[in-house]
Amino acid sequence: MTIFGDPIDVRRLFPAERRALLDLLDGLSPDDWTRPTVCPGWDVHDVAAHILHDYARRLSGSRDGHRGGGFHEGETLPVFLVRVNDEFVRAARSFSPAVLVDQIRHLGVQLDAYWLAKDLDAPADLDVSWAATDVPSPAWLDVAREYTEFWVHQQQIRDAVSRPGALGADLAGPVADTFARALPFALRDLVRAEGTSVVLKAGGREWSAVWRAGRWRMGAGSPAAEVSMDHDTFWRLASRGVTVEEARRRAAVSGDPELTDAVTTLLAVVA
Repeated sequence: MTIFGDPIDVRRLFPAERRALLDLLDGLSPDDWTRPTVCPGWDVHDVAAHILHDYARRLSGSRDGHRGGGFHEGETLPVFLVRVNDEFVRAARSFSPAVLVDQIRHLGVQLDAYWLAKDLDAPADLDVSWAATDVPSPAWLDVAREYTEFWVHQQQIRDAVSRPGALGADLAGPVADTFARALPFALRDLVRAEGTSVVLKAGGREWSAVWRAGRWRMGAGSPAAEVSMDHDTFWRLASRGVTVEEARRRAAVSGDPELTDAVTTLLAVVA
């Protein structure tokens, strides 16, 4: 087992998640497409365009080996992503909603085929920086990260247009399971005795990270702290849909306060 815990295979979920997204987008009114979202400066049309950009970029880079423009001088990864995402979204404002939906449908099927052909035990195409910066990521974590990206953006659209959905355990559960793999990175600055562990509970499931062999890793040990929150709070915390302070107000915590504070700063997006 790696520091990231047991593998997750979300490949069968991509078509189902996208069907829910397309059903949602097909039912939007012209006004709905202009409603603001939690993403600063982006409306529903912009978030849908960003999803399309994610599809096109992964197919271009991972399947086709096309890297496109690189970092500008001095850019960090978060700054780079903000720039290229904004460039695409601005350009896509000239696309009609029908064109966006058509392209999401068209490219999504191709992306499904790419994921299905992946060896999940192989190295990732793109390392998951919010899980570790010094250990290569496995492909299964990279693929699961992409699933959470699409699912979260769908929820952001649903929030904006007041349409609940895609929250069943089959689609939502793997999001929490993936986000929980950020636990060791959230705890990285805290050194504890060998075997010390922290328990995270969310949405009826629990995970733990343990200090072993000089670092935190997913695994069981001797619990020194526990953090419990509902699924809605957890995914919003991990994607910064709620603040750390708000998540802490909603959570139940016990044990070592430094450990519980670290867990409630967990971040599972690049920011």
